[in-house]
Amino acid sequence: MTRLQQPADAAGAGGAASADDFYSGTRAALAGGTTTVLNLAAPRPGEPLVAAFDRWRELADEKVCCDYGLHVAITSWTDKTAAEISQLCSERGVNSFKMSMADVHQLSDADLLKVFTHCKKIGAIAQIHAENGDAVREMTSRLLSAGVTGPEGLALSRPEAVEAEAVRRACMLAAQVGSPLHLPHLSSPAAVDEVSAARRRGHIVYGAVTAAALATDGTHYWNRCWRHAAAHVTVPPLRPEPATPDRLVDLLASNDLHCSASDHCTFTSEQRAVGRDDFTKIPQGIGGVEERMAIVWEKVVAQGKMDPMRFVAVTSTNAAKLFNLYPKKGVVAVGSDADLVVWDGETSRVISASTHHQRCDFSVFEGQTVRGVAEWVVSRGRVCVEEGQVRAVQAAGRFLPMAGFAPTVYLRVQQRDKARAPRSVDRSSAATDGGPGAPPSVAPKEPPSPETETDGTVPPQPPSPAAGDGGHHPSSPDTPDSGDIMGSRVPKRTAVKVHAPPGGRSAGSFW
Repeated sequence: MTRLQQPADAAGAGGAASADDFYSGTRAALAGGTTTVLNLAAPRPGEPLVAAFDRWRELADEKVCCDYGLHVAITSWTDKTAAEISQLCSERGVNSFKMSMADVHQLSDADLLKVFTHCKKIGAIAQIHAENGDAVREMTSRLLSAGVTGPEGLALSRPEAVEAEAVRRACMLAAQVGSPLHLPHLSSPAAVDEVSAARRRGHIVYGAVTAAALATDGTHYWNRCWRHAAAHVTVPPLRPEPATPDRLVDLLASNDLHCSASDHCTFTSEQRAVGRDDFTKIPQGIGGVEERMAIVWEKVVAQGKMDPMRFVAVTSTNAAKLFNLYPKKGVVAVGSDADLVVWDGETSRVISASTHHQRCDFSVFEGQTVRGVAEWVVSRGRVCVEEGQVRAVQAAGRFLPMAGFAPTVYLRVQQRDKARAPRSVDRSSAATDGGPGAPPSVAPKEPPSPETETDGTVPPQPPSPAAGDGGHHPSSPDTPDSGDIMGSRVPKRTAVKVHAPPGGRSAGSFW
């Protein structure tokens, strides 16, 4: 997810419009090997959701260099919200909605349940910014009263436990109504552990990690240079424990996280200076759309923790399937869009704000040496990067409608609903004879854990004009060992009885 062209009146913007608009942001994405972005479209106060979507479409269409889709933010719940969400899904090609559990657009648990229920009804994906807003407000007030006004206050007011609690609560609320849930920018191992625990309980939950969280940490908030410290301000914050990035890398490599993201929203040092005396006024957001692919390659693949096939899955295919954009995007196949990347995994480069393609003057990845360069990038058959040189064209990208009921997600949801349908106990005299010795009814069991289930594999579908690109760069055709944890494109029989397969018994699939 990106937040390109975020307006100055957006929550957490500190009165500053983001430095990267749809042109510079998508150009930077192509430079890094990303051929599609999914951007957040947030309404202004009082603005109808459909009108907000149309406004964002107009802003993007005239600038994007690559294909894009839109998530829509739900900032409040009214009597009209359900109808607006339905219209966006059926008429505008929106199949995911993002809510916040903190800050100015914090929704109550009751409202979240309403959103989750309606998202499930229309086949959409609910996304959550997970932090305990009440705890954040209280700790922020105490810190400011104590004279803590610098960027370190952000980390102190939003500790790991605040994120982990909200993730656990969001998973529980979504599970109560059987809604799938996506957490797009997890920043702490404790939060990821909650996602893993929810999946072990049988809940349909997906998690993503940002490039910044994989590559750097929150110790920078205590840097004596205010400009340096403020440049790392984002929410949820980077974690001050230096071992956190390595731990998140391991969680991505072990399938506890299903994909990588950027949450790209950049600001200049001058824009951030508005919060010099109050950390709550520092514009929130950092970069990553250009660096994401190289960071994942360097931190995970180059270290031997992930093979190139799983690299394709976590940077492209899994997201394409989650947002119902597969197989139009996220795979190299007949009928799919001609989105191709020639990736050089051996060439190294040093990341620097002086050479990146973004409009901000600081990079949280400054000075890091990474292996992995997009030598050639092709978007729908059009060469956008040639031997490392960007050849992007403004307004060449297109909007990608995303239909509801993504099969990889909702076939499993529907099967769960059948298996878990509530049944009342028959207490009629004919059934029990009315006596104290009547046989007891059997209580329903909790759903099985993912380790005991099939992987949610769905048969291949022909590319549809309404399908778009939720992946972030093209993938190779799926194979059984491709590392695609969202289900393979290769059709499989639903059950095969094997007593002694070669290599020993299987431990079961991840999903």
